[in-house]
Amino acid sequence: MAWGSMVTFANAHPRDAEEETMVTRREFLDTLAVGAAGLAVSATAKSYGQIMGSNERLNFAVIGLNSRAYAHLQGIHANQDAARITHVADVETNILARFAAATEKQMGTAPATAQDFRKVLESKDVDAVTIATPDHWHMPMSVLALQAGKHVYVEKPCSHNPAEGALLVEAQRKYGKLVQMGTQQRSSPYTIDVVGKIHGGLIGRPYFAKCWYNNTRKSIGHGKPAPVPATLDWDLWQGPAPRQEYTDNVQPYNWHWFRTWGTGEALNNGTHEVDVCRWALGVDFPEKVTASGGRYAYKDDWQFYDTIVTSYEYADKMIAWESTSCQGMRYFNRGRGSLIEGTEGTILIDRGGYIHYDLDGKVISEYKVGQAASTADLVGADSMTDLHFTNFIAGIRKGEPLHAPVAVGNVAVTMLQLTNIAWFVQRELKLDTQDGRILGDAEAMTYWGRKYQPGWEPKI
Repeated sequence: MAWGSMVTFANAHPRDAEEETMVTRREFLDTLAVGAAGLAVSATAKSYGQIMGSNERLNFAVIGLNSRAYAHLQGIHANQDAARITHVADVETNILARFAAATEKQMGTAPATAQDFRKVLESKDVDAVTIATPDHWHMPMSVLALQAGKHVYVEKPCSHNPAEGALLVEAQRKYGKLVQMGTQQRSSPYTIDVVGKIHGGLIGRPYFAKCWYNNTRKSIGHGKPAPVPATLDWDLWQGPAPRQEYTDNVQPYNWHWFRTWGTGEALNNGTHEVDVCRWALGVDFPEKVTASGGRYAYKDDWQFYDTIVTSYEYADKMIAWESTSCQGMRYFNRGRGSLIEGTEGTILIDRGGYIHYDLDGKVISEYKVGQAASTADLVGADSMTDLHFTNFIAGIRKGEPLHAPVAVGNVAVTMLQLTNIAWFVQRELKLDTQDGRILGDAEAMTYWGRKYQPGWEPKI
């Protein structure tokens, strides 16, 4: 049993017979897909799920339904010729009911619902799961899904700490299913295009990247012990995390700012732009990490910084990320973005396009796909997420390479987790550039992993 008392299904791994059935089904459905694409079917989504040919679609389960899951709903809906949502799960029943209703309205069929996600993993009908839970559940739930024979789309960060990230990469390799991390800008056509141009010499030799995030988050105050809402399974919500009493300022969003469950703004938003920067510079783990900042705007229960400057140093390159979570002054009139600087020019990239500058800052060319990037959390439709799901689904069905496989996504995640560690210990960290492990600092390495609730320790 891979998770001790946590695992309730009879077998932790897929049965040979089940795997054979699933593979045969997928081979059959992939064969049907080409022919079915040419059929002119006039039917509602509800009836389509009952007619011949509909089974070519992948069956998705969405787990963790409060906010980001609505982008997952839209991403699957945008690919409804190849995928559908058959199951949804959340530990809070009112959130579960609201999302199930939205799924039925958008997809045309009502999904099966469960408060305990493990019931979803038991279903042989589920091909893939998407995970939009609090951060402390990302890696444990992904591993359980892999052990149950499911492909996984997991939101960033893919883990709560560096040890978990490394374990998830190992688990993906062991169980052989696909794991796509939700850094959706990796599937943005214009970002793919301009990063390719940077690699091709558009701005000479790129050597410095600066990225940022600004917002006007309010104080979370000081939480008070309160009765657990009747709608919430607080024990399952905590899952692998050590148990704490319920307070009134944690769920459903402020867990981001508590170390037991969240990872701060660095992993909540910094992951996206730091990933773009390291992609553009063509680098992996740095040699050094520094971090300076604090909780300046308010004095409350928030356990991370609201203002931070962090840097990642390489032998001949550098990345810097700045964040002001509670002060919305924009840089370059953008609440978030990335500057890639080279020997012959600069590229400014955000979720609205990019601008090419010469060495003096004069605009050479500009590509727009929308407005400058907003700092609002993405909870609804966005084209990049739609395309990220398109890529994930094509990876499952056709073997298309993933744009953000977990082994790639975990690099930026680990870098931002190292920012947190550098901030915790208030000093520069020197790293092994092969795996990001901290060198010569035993205290800092105590933050590499975490303590788990007994019986919930992840194992692969």
